[in-house]
Amino acid sequence: MTNDIIILGSTGSVGNSTLSVLKGSKNFKIKLLSTNKNIKKLFNQAVKFKVKNVVVEDEILFVKYKSIFKKKKITLHHGINNIDKILKKKVNFCINSISGIDGLEPTLKVIPKTQNLLIANKESIICAWEIIKKKLIKYKTNFIPIDSEHFSIWKLMKNENFRDINKIILTASGGPFLKTKKKKLKNIKPKFALNHPNWKMGKKISIDSSTMMNKIFEFIEAKKIFNLKKKELSILIHPSSFVHAIVFFKNDLIKLLAHNTEMTIPISNALGILKKNSKIYTKRNVEKLNNLKFINPSKKQFPLLKLLDIIPEKYSFFETVLITINDNLVHRYLNGQINYSSIHSNILNIIKKPYFKKYYKLEPKNIYDIKKIIKITKTYLDNNIKKYNV
Repeated sequence: MTNDIIILGSTGSVGNSTLSVLKGSKNFKIKLLSTNKNIKKLFNQAVKFKVKNVVVEDEILFVKYKSIFKKKKITLHHGINNIDKILKKKVNFCINSISGIDGLEPTLKVIPKTQNLLIANKESIICAWEIIKKKLIKYKTNFIPIDSEHFSIWKLMKNENFRDINKIILTASGGPFLKTKKKKLKNIKPKFALNHPNWKMGKKISIDSSTMMNKIFEFIEAKKIFNLKKKELSILIHPSSFVHAIVFFKNDLIKLLAHNTEMTIPISNALGILKKNSKIYTKRNVEKLNNLKFINPSKKQFPLLKLLDIIPEKYSFFETVLITINDNLVHRYLNGQINYSSIHSNILNIIKKPYFKKYYKLEPKNIYDIKKIIKITKTYLDNNIKKYNV
């Protein structure tokens, strides 16, 4: 049996990992690839994997390259909004690896068109899980998270009852500055912050990993996906990134899931693709098991962990405001507009401002509500961010 699959954000790191998993597989047929602006890479992917329909979000690139794709008998479409015209029936799988809040609208658009949604877009889940969940139920679409931590929880909790949970642990590597003294971080250059010790990731997520914001997002994400209370979740630093999640049960049992730092592992397992001649039992991996190390994270070393105390239990615009502030600050840092320490101080100051608190009592009803709050938050930052530079 051949499974039809589409990959949104195929030119990014998760998209590339997905294509490497699918390479040589006779059980999958790629029906659609998409990118925002990386048109040349999209073209090469489409030719290599014999994909007949591709999407680019940038209108200028669509006009410029449409005829070039046509010569290879590939149809270039403008925008994921055209998915109803492209796909006449549900595909078996969709991988959504679009980064940032830009992934939210495609997430909602694609749910009616796929039997299984595999998602690595944490911003969509954080800002709009309740909206996504309703649509998943309406169209009877299965959901599988493929970020390593959430996939691990999903895998560990199969055939288990969430009422039996005592605590779920998300592990964090500690990033490149785990052993760096706080006073040395103020003017750290982006090239050092981007140098993650274990993972190869995009710039934005690499900075988030260094500040621990990525783990805070994953905390919120896990809370939503698995319908957990904050007290049921915790974070431990695990420098080797070998163990991705630990579940403590009320019956005194502990389950953990470990794998090497390759995104291909959760992706291939979510798709049911097993490696031939896998060499997981190796001397190196046995050594890792013999040297597991977990550390309680310090709020002095990672000030953004203070956000865990103020994350609301109930769904609100808090998450949208937080993501927008962080996105804006990381962008400014990468462009040399603020220093590294300013990311932390700005987030902790601005998220508590009375200007935003009224939105923390309100719940987004649709994607337009979320877009409105993003715009309001961006306007506030444009007018006020200079006041908070360290």
